[in-house]
Amino acid sequence: MNHFGEKFASRFNSFVLKGDTVYDAIEKIKTIPHVTHLEFNYPEHFKDTEVSKIKEMMGDLKVNGVATRFKPPKYLNGEFSHYDDEIRRESINLAKGAVDKCHELGGEVVTVWLAYDGYDYPFQIDYGTAWNRLIEAFQEICDYAAQYNIKVSIEYKPFEERNHALLDSVGMTLYAIELINRPNIGCTLDFCHMLMKFDSPAYGLAVAALKDRIYGLHMNDGYGQMDGGLIFGSINLIQCVEFVYYLKKTGYDGVVFFDTFPIRENPEAEIKANIDTYRKISAKIDAYGMDRIAEVINSHDGVRIQEMIQEMFL
Repeated sequence: MNHFGEKFASRFNSFVLKGDTVYDAIEKIKTIPHVTHLEFNYPEHFKDTEVSKIKEMMGDLKVNGVATRFKPPKYLNGEFSHYDDEIRRESINLAKGAVDKCHELGGEVVTVWLAYDGYDYPFQIDYGTAWNRLIEAFQEICDYAAQYNIKVSIEYKPFEERNHALLDSVGMTLYAIELINRPNIGCTLDFCHMLMKFDSPAYGLAVAALKDRIYGLHMNDGYGQMDGGLIFGSINLIQCVEFVYYLKKTGYDGVVFFDTFPIRENPEAEIKANIDTYRKISAKIDAYGMDRIAEVINSHDGVRIQEMIQEMFL
């Protein structure tokens, strides 16, 4: 059995967007069973907080990383690819600020989601110029992060906020990683984002793992038309099972972050539902057996696959 440690993190904004402070959220997250790590947004979660107080309040929790957040209206026309050199420089410096905060908190990875590096209309941007500016920005940020031994992770998303993102798929992200050509660049796989692109989540995971460049996970679920942020395993259960199987198969031992949106749900209960579902899927896989699942895969037989699913879950 290929066992991997359980390291779980939950989303701060599940609490903050309902009126809690970051400090309130830490206190509540500490009470949720099996949560081991925190993930912050920069600069969002550092405007009214002090790093020293955060570290004091964390208790046994650890910090996995910090994610960048580029807010409009400044970045509406792009972040790293922006045609205005001054705005582009500000976006790069924002990412460097996230690196600094990650280092101060003892984190390991800065996750970069570029909400506005993309386009809406034909002829709106010069694609080659925008692409090169994006690649060069990541190279600069990776070099800066290397002094702290911090990883930089690309979280791709096919659309939202732009109609088309420059980094829109597993394939395009892996291509960018190759061009960035730094030892500390990798990717964060968001399950909903993969569904939105019609990427097979497990396939994308397996291919990215071949390069050992998976630096993070955002686990959630949805219908694919939008970033639904629903509870993990609530919609596409079998694809979630396959995804967890390949996490085990490829030896992923990082943090599992649940990027879900409890708009109408109680945040603590919703986070617990995510973790419980993930752990039960993992246990079902272990009980059935990694080797037995591999045999079914190697049979290439859809009927045998369905029989396996029935035995595991029905």
